[in-house]
Amino acid sequence: MTTERDVTSEPAGRKSNIEKEKTEVSFLYLSEEDMVDAGVLNAARCVDVMEETIGLMEDGDFIMGGPYNDAHGLMLYFPKKSPIENFPINNSRDRRFIAMPAYLGGRFHVAGEKWYGSNGDNRRKGLPRSILMVMLNDVETGKPLAYMSGNLLSSMRTGAMPGMAAKLLAVKNAKVLTLLGCGVVNKACLMSIMTVRPEIETIKIKGSSPTSKTALNMKSYIEKSYPRVKNVIICATMEEAVRDADIVSEAISCMAGQWPEVKREWMKPGLLYISSSTFNMDYKSIVDLKKVIDNYGMYENYAEEDELGYDEAGNRLHTGCMGEDFVYMVEDGLIERDSITQIGQIIRGKKPGRESDDEIILVSMEGMPIEDVAWAYECYTYALVHDIGTRLKVWDKPRAF
Repeated sequence: MTTERDVTSEPAGRKSNIEKEKTEVSFLYLSEEDMVDAGVLNAARCVDVMEETIGLMEDGDFIMGGPYNDAHGLMLYFPKKSPIENFPINNSRDRRFIAMPAYLGGRFHVAGEKWYGSNGDNRRKGLPRSILMVMLNDVETGKPLAYMSGNLLSSMRTGAMPGMAAKLLAVKNAKVLTLLGCGVVNKACLMSIMTVRPEIETIKIKGSSPTSKTALNMKSYIEKSYPRVKNVIICATMEEAVRDADIVSEAISCMAGQWPEVKREWMKPGLLYISSSTFNMDYKSIVDLKKVIDNYGMYENYAEEDELGYDEAGNRLHTGCMGEDFVYMVEDGLIERDSITQIGQIIRGKKPGRESDDEIILVSMEGMPIEDVAWAYECYTYALVHDIGTRLKVWDKPRAF
């Protein structure tokens, strides 16, 4: 897949799947290897597709799950114990399933779902913590269009959102990028940010420790993949990592409630701080900073589900999610709802982006199923045109019951 769209047909568009009245139903199966061939790791293209997707979201040309059509997904949590023999028990820190359905309009005009199975014990079996699959369906007939491996897809679309934020909101000629967290998500963030900010000269890394395997692997990857970067520095502390950065990409994996704290005094004027997963900063120090999110309604859903209260001193507890913290700040009267900008408003020109070189901007990007559907569709259409994948039959003609 190139950065220029070379697919001229619209195999899953508004017309092509309903013009031919056929009883035959089949779908395209795309393995992980097929997805690589279909361009799933094309970071530059994914950033463009995410910008297109969030613009459509701002237009209202989408539907997700939940009572307000803006939910992240529907989750199955397993109990810590059960009286039922052989019932699945959550004896790891992350055993769950999530259904993440969405419809996306525009040129996509397609429905889809990411099905997400996760278990922290998987690593002991040589498997990733999460195993993901994505399905696309014709929105007119409900026919399955594709069923595909979703791990690389999910990582790439997650990283492309911070890439989009860096494109739209970072200072010009940003030189220093900091990665807080050295896992798969921040690797995808790095790939995307580097496509839109090629002027980066220094990359600072903060892992669980300066000698952690993940930090050393990230340093090696950067030096090999981005030889134009002059300095790759593994930092010992959060303060060292955040100070002097022009862009911070946060994707830290940690236990709930153990989120490392970031302090306002570490942030240089002009910093763009993007959080994909974990955030902990004193509420009052956030008040006068510019706040940008992907989907306010989603964070309202989080806040309603979590119902976090206050500590013994009367201070609001932190959630570990930047966007959810913003919602609680509105509820507590620290800020006005209008002070929070959805990035789609910037894309559509309804609100300004960066307004000065000294402005510090906080951005929350937690991920939504419309992103999975968009990137899945892009890879699917490329696979169709380039004869990638395996066609599987459902039926030639539906059997009468």
